[in-house]
Amino acid sequence: MARILPGRHTHAEPPDGTLTVFLIGMRVNKWWRPDAWGPVAAAMGPMIAELSRDPSSGFLGASTTIGRHGPVLIQYWRSPEDLQRYASDRDAKHRPAWTAFNARARRAPGAVGIWHETYQVAAAETLYADMPPFGLGAALGTEEVGAPLNTAAKRLSRGRST
Repeated sequence: MARILPGRHTHAEPPDGTLTVFLIGMRVNKWWRPDAWGPVAAAMGPMIAELSRDPSSGFLGASTTIGRHGPVLIQYWRSPEDLQRYASDRDAKHRPAWTAFNARARRAPGAVGIWHETYQVAAAETLYADMPPFGLGAALGTEEVGAPLNTAAKRLSRGRST
C-alpha cells in the first residue's frame, strides 16, 4: 500500500511549465467476443511499462480508472509532440498494437470501441489531503500546501505572470 502523505499537498509544477493530458479508454460492446476486446485490454500495460522505463519519452505518468463505459487511462505527458512521437514510433509497442486492433476490428466489427482525447493544459489545480500521491501528484511529485498555495485560486494561478 502506498504511503499516505499527512496534511495537504498539491502537484509539483511540470519541469518546463507545460503539460499534456491524454485520456484513452475502451468500451466492450460484445462481451461474448473476448477474442476482440481481450487483446485491447491487455495491450496498454506493456506500453505504459515501456514508457515508464524511458524518461526521454516525455511520458510523466498515468493512472487508471473504471468508468460506466469501461476502463479509462489518464496519461500525463510533457507535450503533445512527445505523445505523437511515441504513437508513430515504428519501434515502440503502440504501432503493432494499433495495427492488430484494426485487423481485429475488421474481423469483429463493433465488438470493442476505443476513444481518446488530448488536452494541452495551460494551468492545473490539485489538492490531496491525507492521501498517497495520486494522479497528477503521482506523475509530477507533490509539495506541501502552505500559505502561498492555500487556496484553489492561488494553486491555479501559480506559474502565470500577473
